[in-house]
Amino acid sequence: MTKRIHRILVLGLGKIGHLVAELLHQTDFEVVGADLEVGTGFSFPTRSLDVTDTAELKKELENCDTVISCLPYWFNVEVARVAVSSGLHYFDLTEDVTITREIIALADSSRAVVAPQCGLAPGFVAIAGSFLAGKFAKIRSIKLRVGALPKHPIGQLGYAFNWSPEGVVNEYLNDCEVIENGVRKWVSSMEWLEKIFIDGLQLEAFTTSGGIGTMCDTYEGLVENLDYKSIRYPGHAALMNFFFHELLLREDRDRAGNILVNAKPPVSEDVVYIHVSVEGWIGNRLSREEFVRTCIPVSIGGKQRRAIGWTTAASVCSVVEMVSSGELPEKGLVRQENISLEKFLATSNGRLYDGRPHGTSQACVSDQAKLVKKRKARHFRD
Repeated sequence: MTKRIHRILVLGLGKIGHLVAELLHQTDFEVVGADLEVGTGFSFPTRSLDVTDTAELKKELENCDTVISCLPYWFNVEVARVAVSSGLHYFDLTEDVTITREIIALADSSRAVVAPQCGLAPGFVAIAGSFLAGKFAKIRSIKLRVGALPKHPIGQLGYAFNWSPEGVVNEYLNDCEVIENGVRKWVSSMEWLEKIFIDGLQLEAFTTSGGIGTMCDTYEGLVENLDYKSIRYPGHAALMNFFFHELLLREDRDRAGNILVNAKPPVSEDVVYIHVSVEGWIGNRLSREEFVRTCIPVSIGGKQRRAIGWTTAASVCSVVEMVSSGELPEKGLVRQENISLEKFLATSNGRLYDGRPHGTSQACVSDQAKLVKKRKARHFRD
């Protein structure tokens, strides 16, 4: 099969960017990683690069056909502009709504693919939601729920900052786009609190910004209700509302992020919950379809990778694979909800989401697979 993508520049070699480059390197792409300061121990070539120097960035891209930005979101618009002007495929992981709108506007003039928001949420969660929605003749609701949590929480907050503090603070404070009763609107974050159960574990979910991606663009006029919420352990929303609003930390986002990371540093044992559901009519029958996964750390490249890390990295790598193989268009905007779930899960990296390991450890476990394991365990005990 002829590949459309050959040489990829991955910008930003933090925990996520490093893993993105590693996965693509293992998937037989030629990969170069770049960051302002580059360490050692990488399995692929690296460069020291200041992305704010446009001339330097353009020069580094001369021998590439694709760029993936794993940088903080505020760098992405300029990187996307350079990629589009150079005729390169562009991918990123951003959840920031304003930045994404600016990047989408560039897609009309692009000679290659522009694919923002290729992470977990936004990203994979829209792929799963669109897959379920495709089964319905009339849709009453699409509910997208994702949570990245410590597996063994301590304290009342029940949280650990395994994601960037800037990203989390923005998600908790920026307004959220939804469709309610057929009307597209913006609502406050950390609202619409609900109970949610996964494998009998009680959790809570509430509105947060960005995770919905471009779903409202696609489903406006087609669905009565559509929203995205973050999943947390019970009591989290009330405490964060107190922190941001009663203590006025919303007025100093940098300080808020520093306080939270200092209080709740990253943990190595995390878990990612994905709960996507669609309700509506299949024929004349009111029905509900669900896609539920529990994702745990896995071993990739001889290293243990957090669940939030590999779910994010594997998602963008899968989309890159699909563009390269011709499963997705060769130019223009790629919206996550237009990506086939079946074809996504069939890629080398997408298989992680379906419980098929990239290395030696199981990644995601579906409800059905868990039930089978429980039944087997019960059989042997009896």
